[in-house]
Amino acid sequence: MFFCSFFALLTKTYRSIFNTFFMKSIKVHTTPSTNLYLRELYRANPNIKNCYVVAENQTNGRGQMGANWISQEGKNLTFSVLLEGLNLKIENQFKLSAITSLAILKVLKQLGITNLKVKWPNDILAESFKICGVLIENMYSNQKINASIIGIGLNVNQEDFDKMYRASSLKQLTGIHYDLDYVLKKLVKQIEDDIYEFLPYSIEAILEKYHENLFRIGKASTFEFPNGERTTGIIKKVSKQGLLEILFEDHILKSFEIKEIKLLY
Repeated sequence: MFFCSFFALLTKTYRSIFNTFFMKSIKVHTTPSTNLYLRELYRANPNIKNCYVVAENQTNGRGQMGANWISQEGKNLTFSVLLEGLNLKIENQFKLSAITSLAILKVLKQLGITNLKVKWPNDILAESFKICGVLIENMYSNQKINASIIGIGLNVNQEDFDKMYRASSLKQLTGIHYDLDYVLKKLVKQIEDDIYEFLPYSIEAILEKYHENLFRIGKASTFEFPNGERTTGIIKKVSKQGLLEILFEDHILKSFEIKEIKLLY
């Protein structure tokens, strides 16, 4: 245990020092999707090292289930991070989602944002309003995840949102105008550091921390199925595979993938 902890700390320190100076950043004015941009870059050069791309204007950003991520130009952050050399078993891929969500929470807390929660699987809420969305796309080799593209949309300085969406921004929550580049670099560094530090940890240990920050866990909530039917249930936990486990009024416990059920709030 001591050796594993020491090795993780040594690896984190080395990567932190190395990437402070050498992690490549790519800035573009307009792109359909930063995830797509990095995916094409990776396909053209599979040996590419860790890097990130940030767009001032993303015209076709995607979230979970193909939902669009709408962002006002120049006011928010839309970026994607490519991390390579993960060597992660496919059955453990939810580790990436959980670790990324918790890393974002760390940074937002440092920026003065309070009452933060993770809405399954990896939306970030503050005061029950969505401020951040995450979309992770993995690249596989020999039955393992070799690299991952982590796409993030964070509402930073935008102040008006469509009333039909429960969305907010850092500025709306605090009244502070944030430096986008400063927030970007903090997020990229924290995500990269935490991914490499915590991937060796057991999924049980990661889920324990994830559950501590999970929105509506243990509370009666309303859920909607793809056919529009609604029902009441209680979130009990998220499984090792990332499935949402809900206990319904008939005392039946069921597990769902992201496209199979929606939490209404």
